Amino acid sequence: MNNRKPIGLFYGSSTCYTQMSAEKISAVLGDEHVDIFNIADEPLSTAQFYSHLIFGIPTWDYGELQEDWEEVWPELDELDLSHATVALYGQGDQEGYPEWFLDAMGFLYHKLKHAGAKLVGYWPVEGYSFEGSKALTDDQTHFVGLALDDETQFDQSQARIELWCSTLRKAFTANE
Repeated sequence: MNNRKPIGLFYGSSTCYTQMSAEKISAVLGDEHVDIFNIADEPLSTAQFYSHLIFGIPTWDYGELQEDWEEVWPELDELDLSHATVALYGQGDQEGYPEWFLDAMGFLYHKLKHAGAKLVGYWPVEGYSFEGSKALTDDQTHFVGLALDDETQFDQSQARIELWCSTLRKAFTANE
């Protein structure tokens, strides 16, 4: 894969929120540094070519995977990401589905951890109102990735993305 940029960003999206977040993240990090891939169009095996990765996943309904992620889910078990530093972001609806907020991001976290990835980019739970989430760290003080809710907190997403990306720059540089 020639002309590869330093960061590979892979997302699945049905309503465009996760895609729009991918584009915003790329813009903040610098489009010249990020290759963006829709997992509906690009095999997940491409992720193995990158040492810095970002995965974006929305949670659907009652803690379910988005359809494109559901389709490629078994491929995650075949990935070797032991060389990679990986960050996650998720889209969820904390008001409509407060018991399952960002569950899919938690499921993806565990799959990538099993694939050997070094996971970075945890995000504090302050500023959110939800009942439960599979995307929480063991101490329940952070999400395992950037938590976005463009359904009810769209006005906060850009600032969250900018702050998160500043921590990613440091994490990615520290792990080179």
